[in-house]
Amino acid sequence: MTGLRIGQGYDVHAWQAGDHVTLGGVRIAHTQAVRAHSDGDVLLHALCDALLGAAALGDIGMHFPDTDAQWRGADSRAFVRHIRELLGAQGFAIVNVDATVLAEAPRLGKHRQTMREYIAADLQLALDRVSVKATTSEGLGFIGRREGLACHAIALLEKE
Repeated sequence: MTGLRIGQGYDVHAWQAGDHVTLGGVRIAHTQAVRAHSDGDVLLHALCDALLGAAALGDIGMHFPDTDAQWRGADSRAFVRHIRELLGAQGFAIVNVDATVLAEAPRLGKHRQTMREYIAADLQLALDRVSVKATTSEGLGFIGRREGLACHAIALLEKE
């Protein structure tokens, strides 16, 4: 057996009235905002679940419950940094992460590099170990109807 562990994460949020969305730690001007307890960063939330899942340490809701007022409006980058420290304390090194945002809008192309840089910094990874992609749902389902957005993420850990 090797010390490699893989985890996957998924997050979804509905749109509501607002003027921006936060994705990968980047505040992006938009015609709507997400309904969420924290900053609603679906990319970082999915990434947190992937990292926690790979180490069998539960999920984001266990560590940062939306019933706890201290997390209201919280910056999800703090969640990522906390989980990196938790993984390190458990003897895990993060090998790489990959995420795909599913949304009809906003377009993420010009923000992708900054997202990668923030995630790499927060996880203390080389930039070439962080991948962020985006796609639409071609007008299908709740994403296509512009009711919300989602993200899938995957993480590879190695037990040191």
